[in-house]
Amino acid sequence: MPRTEEQFKEIRVAKRNQIMDSALTLFAEKGFSATSINMIAIKAHISKGLIYNYFDSKEELIKAILINGFNEFLNVFDTNKDGVLTEAEFKDFINQTFDVLKTNITFWRIYFAVVAQPDVLKLIEKELMELIMPFIITLESYYSSKGIENPMAHASLLGAMLDGVSLNYIMNPENFPLDEVKKIIINKFL
Repeated sequence: MPRTEEQFKEIRVAKRNQIMDSALTLFAEKGFSATSINMIAIKAHISKGLIYNYFDSKEELIKAILINGFNEFLNVFDTNKDGVLTEAEFKDFINQTFDVLKTNITFWRIYFAVVAQPDVLKLIEKELMELIMPFIITLESYYSSKGIENPMAHASLLGAMLDGVSLNYIMNPENFPLDEVKKIIINKFL
């Protein structure tokens, strides 16, 4: 029996994810510059030519990987997407951020290793800023509505703090008091 259009779509999504997972692992292990498309193909158990059916270049591949991962994180922010953050949404965002970190620690470990490479950061800087700015602006509006002096500094501090907490947790998850830190962040920033 021939495959349905839906089955072809599922196969395409699975292959794309297989390529992205293999590439992300290699980019973290060997670095972006030292990883070739051929190496990614071998790791993904597919032909080199098949990668080009999904991505035009290694640069497009790394952009897709990082933006996809960052979108997962941002998806739990301002859940109704109205640009206004309520206290309940803020608390929910912090809780879900920590849950995403715990449940997908391997991805975030690799993500931070890849993003820390200057040549990679340069490739995605524009797209990353386009994703981050609505997040920062919404946080700034939240702090402004609370009458907090210098709301942009507070929004930036929260973002930097979440990055730092994430890095510390992924480096030493057994000894990092993630749940206690989460409570402190909610108490200090809410």
